[in-house]
Amino acid sequence: MKQTFYSNGKLLITGEYLVLDGAKAFALPTKFGQSLQIEPGSNNEIQWISYDSDAKIWFEATIPFSDIKKPTVATIETVQSTLITILHQAYTLNPAFLNNSKGFKVATKLSFPRKWGLGTSSTLINNIAQWTQVNAFTLLNTSFGGSGYDIACAQNNTPILYQLENNQPTVTVIPFAPDFTKNIYFVYLNKKQSSKTAINTYQTNKTTELLKKVAAIDQITAEFLHATTLEQFATAIEKHEATMSYTLETDTVKESLFSDFDGAIKSLGAWGGDFVMAVSQENPTAYFKSKGYEIILPYDEMILRN
Repeated sequence: MKQTFYSNGKLLITGEYLVLDGAKAFALPTKFGQSLQIEPGSNNEIQWISYDSDAKIWFEATIPFSDIKKPTVATIETVQSTLITILHQAYTLNPAFLNNSKGFKVATKLSFPRKWGLGTSSTLINNIAQWTQVNAFTLLNTSFGGSGYDIACAQNNTPILYQLENNQPTVTVIPFAPDFTKNIYFVYLNKKQSSKTAINTYQTNKTTELLKKVAAIDQITAEFLHATTLEQFATAIEKHEATMSYTLETDTVKESLFSDFDGAIKSLGAWGGDFVMAVSQENPTAYFKSKGYEIILPYDEMILRN
């Protein structure tokens, strides 16, 4: 019997990095995501094929059940070794998914280009968790790591407030539909940032002084959610960017790339790549294209509406 699962992509609007240490994070599920289709197979193996948003195959492999049950330690991390790690952890949590099967044919399909960084890994992990009937947050922790906000976005069709409390995820569905969403745009910076690498760097450089910023970011997140005008929202962006710039000892994206932009710009997720959020009174498409950034998506083209 054929089964199909789907998970939403994600954008982290506030709380980047500090969400790992208990900060409240405002996140938005995207209209883009990834599906996973399962069909019965044979030979005690998984025939896996992954399609990009242009319907081209970007990964293909045949993985014996034995490699999943007892994986070898990979000297170099590859797409296949990462996938086997995720499947092995799923097997550890629920052995029945392999033990009660003769094989699988699996196809994944992205509705966004992989380079966009909207959650190729998180949507995969959530889909595999649904398929194997295990807890997606546990599967993330044991395989890939991270705060889990992206898993929460994968599972929800509305804006969320996400927080780790005693290392356990708390997800609160929140209303966010201000009139000024028509003034919000998402701009791709022409390079993908590795969230895994960024998280490792953050953890390595984490200090007590840095953790004191959690309360400040929580307050700014509240200002994001309570903003009733574009001006209030832009002010919250600038406060958040200034706080994280000081915390990470890194220039804001506006300072480094868009100092002449008439509006506010917010880094999203791992600083230095993927998308930024821009807000302005006028449509900024021409401005960003003049700077060499061709992918500019209005809020309603990117974000799910409840």
